[in-house]
Amino acid sequence: MSSPVLPSHGRLRPLGLPQVRLTGGFWHERQVVNASATLAHCESWMERLGWLANFDRVADGTTGPDRPGWPFSDSEVYKLLEALAWEAARTGDPEAEAAIKRLTARVARAQDPDGYVNTCFGHGDQTPRYSDLEGGHELYNTGHLLQAAVARLRTHGEDDLVRLARRAADHVCRVFGPDGRAGICGHPQIELGLAELGRALGEERYIEQARLFLDRRGHGTLRDIPLGRAYFQDDLPIREADVWRGHAVRALYLSAAAVDVAVELGDDELLHAVERQWERSVARRTYITGGMGSRHQDEGFGEDWELPPDRAYCETCAGVASIMVSWRLLLATGEVRYADLIERTLYNVVAASPSPDGRAFFYANPLHQRTPGKPADPEEVSPRAEGGTRAAWFDVSCCPTNVARTLAGLHGYLATSDDDGLQLHQYAPCSISAELPGGRRAGLRVETGYPRTGTVRVRITADADAPWTLTLRVPAWASGATLTDEGRTREVAPGVAELRRAFRADDLITLDLPVEPRFTWPDPRIDAVRGCVAVERGPEVLCAESHDLPGPAALDALVIDTRAGLKAGDDAAFARALLPSHPGSAWPYSTRPAAPESDAGWIDLPLRPYHSWAQRGPAGMRVWLPAATPTPEGE
Repeated sequence: MSSPVLPSHGRLRPLGLPQVRLTGGFWHERQVVNASATLAHCESWMERLGWLANFDRVADGTTGPDRPGWPFSDSEVYKLLEALAWEAARTGDPEAEAAIKRLTARVARAQDPDGYVNTCFGHGDQTPRYSDLEGGHELYNTGHLLQAAVARLRTHGEDDLVRLARRAADHVCRVFGPDGRAGICGHPQIELGLAELGRALGEERYIEQARLFLDRRGHGTLRDIPLGRAYFQDDLPIREADVWRGHAVRALYLSAAAVDVAVELGDDELLHAVERQWERSVARRTYITGGMGSRHQDEGFGEDWELPPDRAYCETCAGVASIMVSWRLLLATGEVRYADLIERTLYNVVAASPSPDGRAFFYANPLHQRTPGKPADPEEVSPRAEGGTRAAWFDVSCCPTNVARTLAGLHGYLATSDDDGLQLHQYAPCSISAELPGGRRAGLRVETGYPRTGTVRVRITADADAPWTLTLRVPAWASGATLTDEGRTREVAPGVAELRRAFRADDLITLDLPVEPRFTWPDPRIDAVRGCVAVERGPEVLCAESHDLPGPAALDALVIDTRAGLKAGDDAAFARALLPSHPGSAWPYSTRPAAPESDAGWIDLPLRPYHSWAQRGPAGMRVWLPAATPTPEGE
């Protein structure tokens, strides 16, 4: 079966990618752009910067210390290979297939006889292998190679990419196995690659090696650094931790691998540890967008309630990694809260990163941009992860390829099955088919304008000889949702709605979700946004942009009248807002509360989806808006 994640057991089973096909709408449009523009864009930049030629130089014996790119640039080639594998399977695109073979050949030529493959260490005058486990990213790179091979194996079968990955995995097990070097990588990822490749090939020793890496971490195995060992989660064993800390992407990749290993080895203690960390981190260290990572200095989590909107880092890769963790927990436990976070993160982090043409990206995703950023030069590499505009490529360009592989395989995250039926977790126009135990056939077609509209029509496409259960997720925000089946309508609470019978072709079930705009209030312990309010519409977080105001400075002065409610528009929601002006001062503090100098009058302020901000050009932007009324009316 072809699926990005395929555990041997769990509460739910992922459907293979051929069983789910997006047929239109929000995510299908992004898959098309990803296929037609982003994949080639990524390969072009890696060729232009010499990242691909690095492999040629190793093979030709001409590499040296002047190698271009960061030590982890190899991983971008591997993430692109993974994206191409999912895309070739999705559409049968011959260009994607040709690119896989072309890139695989270049990587394979650079592989050493013992299976080691890396363009930054161990060749010519380069630093020796594994001499910088803290920052060298050698095992991290290999982990992404293994995940690319998993995608290829599950969608195509064994080929040169799978064979070179198997040799690389064997090398890692020899060097870092129980009788080898007791080291770990500063950036978790090898654990994910080993666990998934072990499942795909039936190689239990790969899964055992992943477990060994997990158990070694947290004991001060790596050298200490100024940011502390928490930066790479080497300060506390994963089984003892209660919350995610340190570098966000590292923490989340590690947790995703821990779920894989826990499920395969039946390690309930390890699984519960990740569940515990997820729960506290989501409750206290996650932004309203689903973004994770409050601090720029270490691209990491802050303390509980440390969620500043203007200094939010919220790396796109952390959003991708969050989805990876939540999807694995959903499969393991069946708990709907994980699908809720996946939806939030997809619409407000992953969808926010790429430009409409698929050739520019956000790396960081702040919730407040005080002044418009400078337009990025489409022909230049951006040296900054945060700039207020999408950039064509970055000096550290992990996010474009992470978005590419996520979108290429996104239809694999829509639905699951179990022994009793099908579960729909994300809503998009699609067709789904599955064989259930006992020879039961389940098929359906989803028709919806979601997220712009909240009506989701599920039409059964196959007669069933025996009953099965259809489960529909009702998002946590969807109070007042209704379900219509066989002419009867009933209200359904957030959680899940289940229907069980021997469905017949053309049966129609309609789920109506209330996607009218709504105010959302922060926990008062989040100091940075106390007294503010945000606006959401369905799964989308909305924001104000300076394009809709007299100028960027007006964003600082905005006050929202929550008593006036919200109005829905075709492409925006509208809030009643005041634009006061404030007197200038030589000192920004006073012994009396500040008062506006004048009142520019109330306006209907357009609020648009956060994922579309800066698409009309550089803009000031904010998600959290000061509220004239600190609590909802009537409280």
